[in-house]
Amino acid sequence: MVQRSTGWFEFWSWVAAAETAAWRLKWISIPVMFVVLWFGAKLYRSIKQQPARFCGLKYARSGLLASALVAFLIALLIGITVPARLRQRDLAKEAQMRAVWYTFEAATLEYRMRYHTYPADLKDIRERVPDPYGQIAEALNSLDPNGYQPRAEMAAASEKSRPLRSGMAIRNASVSTAGNDIPPGGLVFTKFELRMPGEDKILGNDDDWIGRDGILVRWSDVAKGGVGRSVSAGALQP
Repeated sequence: MVQRSTGWFEFWSWVAAAETAAWRLKWISIPVMFVVLWFGAKLYRSIKQQPARFCGLKYARSGLLASALVAFLIALLIGITVPARLRQRDLAKEAQMRAVWYTFEAATLEYRMRYHTYPADLKDIRERVPDPYGQIAEALNSLDPNGYQPRAEMAAASEKSRPLRSGMAIRNASVSTAGNDIPPGGLVFTKFELRMPGEDKILGNDDDWIGRDGILVRWSDVAKGGVGRSVSAGALQP
């Protein structure tokens, strides 16, 4: 409460302060709690067995009950914070995963703006995208190269092409040389899919993350039919 310095007359402020204190002192309070209970129970049994030799049986009983109540309150205050702390832990991990995804997505967009195609592999991003602050390299270091899959959509040719009429202008023709800086290979990738390992750092498990078309979702959600449900194994469909 001294650290918060607010809500001195609010009940839930005291509860929140007690939860924080119990959690921070758990590695000290829990051992002390067992020692106090053991010593109090032993003292109470000694007084009860020899009432003629010892006095204060009533006070010993009250002290033991008070110690048990304090131990129960400490355990309760620690226990009720566990679900919220687990949620915060999951949110922190998700935020870290999304930070890597957004950095990687920004790098791929930069690559596409420069070369009019998505990179063929992660090595192309390292070699061809400027990284003055090292954020892209840090993100790439946490990714498995096997999780990146670029795709190219090839336009299907028409079975029957119409002959051009005499004097008809050819439309959609371009003499621009903007595509001259496409990397060697000649294949233009228009989409990509990134599979990121989850907490176990092993690619191919249910805790993986799937990123595609600007969306990052858990693989378990995809498998259950959530956003981005896959029609075939390993392929995320919008």
